[in-house]
Amino acid sequence: MISFNYETDFELNNETQIKNWIIDVITGEGFKLGEINYIFCDDDYLLQLNLEFLKHDTLTDIISFDYTIGKEISGDIYISVERVKDNSKDFNVDFAEELNRVMVHGVLHYCGYKDKSVEEESQMRLKENYYIGRLSNI
Repeated sequence: MISFNYETDFELNNETQIKNWIIDVITGEGFKLGEINYIFCDDDYLLQLNLEFLKHDTLTDIISFDYTIGKEISGDIYISVERVKDNSKDFNVDFAEELNRVMVHGVLHYCGYKDKSVEEESQMRLKENYYIGRLSNI
């Protein structure tokens, strides 16, 4: 099950399409869906989580808590809508594209992809681009 929760003045206008897309990503990577909760929030909300759980005093666009067991993907994905908006401007991309990138990024982490090294980050970006390209076909 995929659920969307809103802790800020924002709502997806295509929840069904996004759910189907995320399921496509999960099955495409050889996993099955457990329970994923997307929580859309603001910078302050995510900063508090970053401080409390990761001890990082920095703004970020996403924090994910992975509860995956074996091949069943589960977790909580917190996304700062404010940070995504700012990043979309900084990277000169559409807000929706940046939001989709962040949303799939969290799921790809659950599938085992990392982004700490240059090589890992490159592989992550390739996967993000691949699945973002598939979204319009869902």
